Amino acid sequence: MNDPKRKLTVSVRSIDEVDVLAVCGELDALTAPQLDEAINASFATEPTALVVDLLGLEFLASAGMTVLLDGQKTANQMKSRFGVVADGPRTSRPMKLMGLDQELDLYPTLDAALTASRG
Repeated sequence: MNDPKRKLTVSVRSIDEVDVLAVCGELDALTAPQLDEAINASFATEPTALVVDLLGLEFLASAGMTVLLDGQKTANQMKSRFGVVADGPRTSRPMKLMGLDQELDLYPTLDAALTASRG
């Protein structure tokens, strides 16, 4: 069942030894494994930092938030930096309501996340 409404794309690029995963579409129970796989693949290359950019998301479910928390745990174990770009009612608001802003480093822009990841 490949519902075009339930699509997620994850594009990867490296900016000054920081891996950036740009996530677009819907991040829910069906698509969360795709992001989890991308995060794990990125950490396998041992980047200085990993930034997950959620500004292209249309929907963020709890399964996606769990993947982000797992990414933070992996980063902590690897002594790497992990940041999440989220802004607005589709991304940062649900995470703040769940208290994830206490667990994750949230940034309103990619530039802010990259600056923090380098420091």
